[in-house]
Amino acid sequence: MAVGEICNREVVIADKALSVTGAAQLMRRQHVGDLVVVEDKGGRRIPVGIVTDRDIVVEVVAPGVNADGLKVSDIMGPEVATVRESEGVYEALRYMRDKGVRRMPVVDHEGGLVGILTLDDLLSLLAEEMTELAKLVSRERQREATTRT
Repeated sequence: MAVGEICNREVVIADKALSVTGAAQLMRRQHVGDLVVVEDKGGRRIPVGIVTDRDIVVEVVAPGVNADGLKVSDIMGPEVATVRESEGVYEALRYMRDKGVRRMPVVDHEGGLVGILTLDDLLSLLAEEMTELAKLVSRERQREATTRT
């Protein structure tokens, strides 16, 4: 299964110049824990970073840094790991593990943002698959019981 089939296509985005306080307010308003930071290149939104609620806590709140004047570009990581929408779920999971990230922007073949893949998305998919496997085992037992009585 390709990640483009399971990723969330409603992505909350931000510009690098957005203030950290503005980012926190946007996350609260949209009920999300991350913003994909994008640049417009030729009419395409190209992911250049991610800012998470954890970034704000670890980089600003916990050390007591004054947020006035801080932009999301000041606290986002130096590079962003992305995955193509045609990539398989297993490959994306391995890439997330290798990079140590819980969220990855999903891009098209030209690098334009199309969605976001999160660990929660993958856990939901795996839970559904495990449920189907459990139903199969149960159904097999029922079939055998009715045919062998």
